[in-house]
Amino acid sequence: MTGTAPERTPPADQSTTESLADLLGGRRGAVDATVPPVAFAVGWLAAGLWGGVVAAVLTGAAVAGWRLRRGDRPRSVLLGLLAVCVAALVALRTGRAGDFFLLQLVSNAASALAWIVSIVVRWPLLGVVVGTALGQRGRWRRDPALRRAYARGSWVWAATYLLRVAVFLPLWLAGQVVPLVVARVALTWPLVAAALAVSWLVIRRSLPAGHPGLRHPVVPGGSDGGPGN
Repeated sequence: MTGTAPERTPPADQSTTESLADLLGGRRGAVDATVPPVAFAVGWLAAGLWGGVVAAVLTGAAVAGWRLRRGDRPRSVLLGLLAVCVAALVALRTGRAGDFFLLQLVSNAASALAWIVSIVVRWPLLGVVVGTALGQRGRWRRDPALRRAYARGSWVWAATYLLRVAVFLPLWLAGQVVPLVVARVALTWPLVAAALAVSWLVIRRSLPAGHPGLRHPVVPGGSDGGPGN
């Protein structure tokens, strides 16, 4: 018999119940990110701006050492420590304790813009991140249902960054250091956990019945071979 046999869709497996938290491991970094700001606030209340800066940097270095010992990626660890050091330098430069959070405010505004643009240009960042984690390169984009699901899920993450900007901006303008720390803690790990759960639910409900899941993009009219299967 001539011709090519139709591609068989891989059966649904455990990946259909795999959570984004399992794939992305976003919780650890979110928890770690709250420690230096809390230390900054404690040091600032106890000994002024320099006290806050020293406390934040020392705590950031301790967190970095702990993460390196447990096997986290050195680049990720060093970037986290660098962010703490830059935030401390900004606060020292301006003389305003509230400016310790300026970098966080700017990064959230930039992240919100990046997520929205990625959706508009049909390269939703949630798909990029998960596809990279699964070793799929860009194959997920050739699955229209999966690309659409990732786009909808990406709106959840864009909303988290917009929410942070909406909360942080008035507090930063008013120089409210302690409320900024409280907002930083409340809008880091709890918000990340909520975004992981909600975006995963959005993705699952957006995929049509019978779709084999994130690990198995359905590529119309072609082979789905390659890494990540």
